[in-house]
Amino acid sequence: MIYHCRIVARATESAHVVVDMPFLSYQASVEDGIRAAGRLLKEGGAEAVKLEGGEEVSDLVARLVSVGIPVMGHVGMTPQSVHRFGGFRLQGRSDEQAQSILAGARAVAAAGAYALVVEHVPSTLGAAITQAIPVPTIGIGAGPSCDGQVLVMHDLLGLDPEWSPRFARRYAELGKEAIAAFSAYLADVRAGKFPSEKESSR
Repeated sequence: MIYHCRIVARATESAHVVVDMPFLSYQASVEDGIRAAGRLLKEGGAEAVKLEGGEEVSDLVARLVSVGIPVMGHVGMTPQSVHRFGGFRLQGRSDEQAQSILAGARAVAAAGAYALVVEHVPSTLGAAITQAIPVPTIGIGAGPSCDGQVLVMHDLLGLDPEWSPRFARRYAELGKEAIAAFSAYLADVRAGKFPSEKESSR
């Protein structure tokens, strides 16, 4: 992740660089989390880190903020826990689960997170979280009431023709176009039409 972060940070002029903390880089202990986050800022050039979880990560969020590392939180459908959820499923459907996610959002904000991603929850819960915490919320499948919105680039561009989350809106179908282009190339090679004289060196 440090490698990828460094590349993005080097190419950035004005964008805010937030890096996801990888799975098991912070779950084992607060000390591991501080070390991993510090490396992302020091070696990767990140300006902030993002980590998934609610009340269970609030102590780490507080410690990171106390040592000068800005933290963005992430609640709801947390991709690093997808196997625990049994897949990419809507979270917060039951009252009990919704209250747990809301409590987690409050805990992370109270611990010092400066913003919170809210993913794949009912829009009513997205609105409740946005009203309950004093920091901006960024929705991804959490309804229109969040303070900001984000879509994964691959979903927005339609890079995977077989995968489209219900909450994603495709603005292009580049995956289908890519498959058509590769298929046409393959057909031309097999038919001896590529390369032609035009594409051959003289």
